[in-house]
Amino acid sequence: MGVLYQILALLGSLALFLYGMMMLSESVQKIFGAGMRRFMTSMMSNRFKLVLTGLVITAIIQSSSATTVMAVNFVNTGLFSLSQAIGVILGANVGTTVTGWVISLFGMRSGVESFAIPLIALGFIFMMMKSAKKKSIGELIVSISFILLGICFLKQYVPSKEVWPGFARFITEWSGWGYGSILIFILLGGILSIAARSSSATLAITLVFAGTGWLPFDMSCAMVIGENIGTTVTANIAARGGNVSAKRAALTHTLFNVFGAVLTLLFFYPFLHFISWTVRICGGLDPFTSSAAAAAGSGSAMLGITCGISLFHTLFNLFNTIVMFFLVPSLEKIVVKLVPPGNEEEVYYLKYLQGGLLATPELSLAQVRQEIVRFCQLEKKQFGYVREALIKAETPEFDVLFKKLSHYEQIADRVEYEIAEYLNKIAESELGELAGRRMQSMYKIIGELESVGDSGYNIGRILQRKNLAEEVFTPEMQGKLFHMLDLLDAAFDAMIFNCSQGYESIKDINNASVTEQAINDYRDARRDEHMKNLENGVYGYQVGAYYFDIIAECERVGDFIINVSEALMDIKEEKR
Repeated sequence: MGVLYQILALLGSLALFLYGMMMLSESVQKIFGAGMRRFMTSMMSNRFKLVLTGLVITAIIQSSSATTVMAVNFVNTGLFSLSQAIGVILGANVGTTVTGWVISLFGMRSGVESFAIPLIALGFIFMMMKSAKKKSIGELIVSISFILLGICFLKQYVPSKEVWPGFARFITEWSGWGYGSILIFILLGGILSIAARSSSATLAITLVFAGTGWLPFDMSCAMVIGENIGTTVTANIAARGGNVSAKRAALTHTLFNVFGAVLTLLFFYPFLHFISWTVRICGGLDPFTSSAAAAAGSGSAMLGITCGISLFHTLFNLFNTIVMFFLVPSLEKIVVKLVPPGNEEEVYYLKYLQGGLLATPELSLAQVRQEIVRFCQLEKKQFGYVREALIKAETPEFDVLFKKLSHYEQIADRVEYEIAEYLNKIAESELGELAGRRMQSMYKIIGELESVGDSGYNIGRILQRKNLAEEVFTPEMQGKLFHMLDLLDAAFDAMIFNCSQGYESIKDINNASVTEQAINDYRDARRDEHMKNLENGVYGYQVGAYYFDIIAECERVGDFIINVSEALMDIKEEKR
C-alpha cells in the first residue's frame, strides 16, 4: 500500500503542476490576450522582431506550444505569411527556456510552500470579485501557487534509490550504453512530452528527477532534446484541420528541433563539458558529479545539476535559433517541397499593411485603399465557392466546400480587424478634414465587406441544413439561384471597379446602382412566384423555405455591395 500511495502521490503532484501550467497559460491569455495579439501583429515588419515576439509571448504564457499554435492559426486565417510564422516559432523555442530557470533557481529551493499557500488565499480573494479581469488575475496568482506546490510535492514524493533499488538499477543499466543510451533517453523525453503536451511540464519532471539524484546529467540533457522534439506534435495536431500553409508552419517547428537535435548530438559530450565548465566558473558544482550528492540531499549539488540542465536547454535553443535565423528562406523552401499544395486554397494575408504606417496619413490611407480592393476580390472569390457548393450540394464534395466558405468567413473577420487596427493607428496622427472623412468611409466599407463574408457562410449553412433534411432543389430552382449569383457577380465587378478608381477618380456609381436594382427586382419577382408555387403545391414548404432563404441572403449581399460604392460617393459629394 505504501508503494501504491507513493505512486499515486507522485502522479497527483505531477497533475497539480500540469494543472497550474495550464491555468497559468489560460489566465495570462485572458488578461493580456488582446494585447498579445496586437503586439504580435505590430511586430511583423522584420524577422528579428518576429523572433522577439515569439520569445516574449512564450516567456509570459510559459508555453511554446500555445505560441506556436497561435502562429499556426494566424497562418491558417491569413494574418501571417509562412516566413513570418517561422520567425515567431524560432523565438518561441528560446522563450520556453525561461521555465527551466524559474524551476531551477526558485522551484527547487526548500521552503517554497511557505509562501505558496498564502498566495492561494490572495488569489481566491481576487477570484471572488465581480470584475472578469480581477478574476483572471486571481486565477493567475493561484496558478503560480499550484506550480510551486506541484514542484514541492514532486520533490517530496520522488522516492530515494534505497526505496526502489530495482528501478535505480534499471536506470543505471540503461545509462551505460554510450550513444545508444542517449538515443533511448531522447525517445523517452519525446514520449513524455507528447503525453503531457507540454515540454515545460516534462522539463520540470526531468529537473526534479535529476535534482533528486535519479537521472545523471548527460541522460537528463538527452531527455531535454527529446522533449523539444515531442512538443512539436501539438502544433502539428492543430494544423491538421488547417490549410497548406498552416501545415507547413507546424512542420517547420518539427524540423527546427530535429535539426538542433542532430547538430547537438554531433558535439554532445564536448557541449556538455562546456556547460559543466560554465557552471563551475559561475561558482556551482560540477553537474557531472552532482548526481550522487543531490541524491543525498545536498542543496548545492541539486542546484548545480539543475542549473546545468537549464543552461543546456537555453544554449540548445539559442544556438539553434541563431543558426536557423539566417536559414529561414531555405527552411521555407524545404517545407514547401515536403508539403506540396493540394486542392486547398492558398492562404490569404495582408499585402500592403505589413510594413507599418508610411510617412504621412494620406500615403497610409492609399495603402488601405489597395488592401480594400483585395478585400473586395476576396469576397467575390468566396461567392465563387458559393456557386460551386450549390452545384455539388448533394455530393460528398460539399463538406470540403462548406469548410472553405467557413474559412473565408474567418479570413474576412481577420482582414476587417487588421484594417481597422491600422486605421486606428492612422487616427492617432494629425488628419486633415478630407483624410478624416475618407477614413470614416473606409471603416464603413470594411464593415460591409465583412458582412458579405458572413452571408457567404450563411448560404453554406442553409445548403447544409437542406442536405440534413434530405431536400433537393428542382432544376428550375437551381437555374434561378444561378441567375441570382450571376447578378451578384456583376455587382461584385462594379464594386471592385469603383474601389479601384479611388475617391479622386470615381465619377459616379451608376454601374453599381443598375446591378443593385436588378438584384432587388429579381428578388421581388422570385418572392411573388414563390408564394404562388407554395399555394399551387409546385414544391414543398420546407424546400421552398431553403430556396427563398438563399434568394433573400443574396439580396442582402447586394445591399452590402451597393453600400460600399455609396460610401465612396459620400466623400466625393462632400468634397464638392
